[in-house]
Amino acid sequence: MRHGTQHADVATAELETALRGGPFHVALRAAITARGLPLQRVQHHLTRYGVKVGVTSLSYWQQGARRPQRAESLRAVRALEEILQLPDESLIRLLTTADELTGAERPAARSYRSLVEASGALEKLLAELDSPLDGGLLALGHHERVRIGARRELLGRDSQHIVRAHKDGVDRYVAVHHGDPGCTPERMAVHALENCRAGRVLWHHETGVLVAELLFDTRLRSGDTFLFRYGVEDGTAGASSEYVRGFGFSGGQYALEVRFAEEALPVRCHRFTQHSAAAPRSGRQELTLSGRHRSVHMVEQRVRSGIVGIGWDWE
Repeated sequence: MRHGTQHADVATAELETALRGGPFHVALRAAITARGLPLQRVQHHLTRYGVKVGVTSLSYWQQGARRPQRAESLRAVRALEEILQLPDESLIRLLTTADELTGAERPAARSYRSLVEASGALEKLLAELDSPLDGGLLALGHHERVRIGARRELLGRDSQHIVRAHKDGVDRYVAVHHGDPGCTPERMAVHALENCRAGRVLWHHETGVLVAELLFDTRLRSGDTFLFRYGVEDGTAGASSEYVRGFGFSGGQYALEVRFAEEALPVRCHRFTQHSAAAPRSGRQELTLSGRHRSVHMVEQRVRSGIVGIGWDWE
């Protein structure tokens, strides 16, 4: 009996913390756990309030895969506050806060149109390098460190890769860098740091896309693994508000770290995911800035096709 009481106390404490700081999906999941209700039971209660929401949607909401946005969904959230015995506006407030942070308070992110235009430019550059989409390499691990400068600009990044060849004769990797709006790709520099050397570098000025060959000193056979590291020096655009990484294929672990200059620290940071450039962002999670390194990071144990990233607010 005592064990059950301790479990309930922990669940209640986690719920109180989640309701104070969010994000929404964590608070919703904590509330459902604290009340001990299966999702089918939650759905049944909602129907008594005249609200129709599927069990799948409820599951997506508490996982952070989707966020309630339509009028009917927001009615459901208000009903959930009563069903789960939560303070009025406690869940709605978390949704509103998230909307404000991703909207009016944040500098404008790249539009879907600009991303489409960039993808078209990238296809042409890759064709010029005669490079297939995956280059014959499977990603086992990828650690990326991004540096934000004193002017809030994207100073540069370095990437360390662990790859496995899935065909014979692979001897290069083609890196892609997409600078912030207003960048000048022809002024950027590519540095081969470990186990590779720089080859051809091409760019598309209008979209800020740069591609670079990184040549290996050996030809890999199918099944061979390889480690290499390279960097891109940027610093050619204005204030940066996010860093995103797109994956065309599922793969291994991906770690992204963003380090800020001491003179330019953001007030908030968060991670997010996106199924595609046209899809809404989901999986938002607040990140705490490390005082010692002035950095935040995220880790995806196994990436899926889509987009992941870290965003931040300057004010």
